[in-house]
Amino acid sequence: MSRSPLVVAGAVLVVLGLMGFAIPIFTTQETTELARVSELKLQATETTSHIIPPLLSGGVLVLGIVLIGAGLYRKN
Repeated sequence: MSRSPLVVAGAVLVVLGLMGFAIPIFTTQETTELARVSELKLQATETTSHIIPPLLSGGVLVLGIVLIGAGLYRKN
């Protein structure tokens, strides 16, 4: 069974939209080297929180469903 690129793209967007609802906040860490003296390193780690708005997750989910529908409709 050949899958339409629209259906595949829609499925990916549906999964991303659902993940946005399941995990609305995630954090990243960035470590920077402040100073280095011979073998001694001074590093700082900065933690940043990122929030995914529910409206964005819902929009991606709806777009994915529309793409899946369009891909299935095009096949018939």
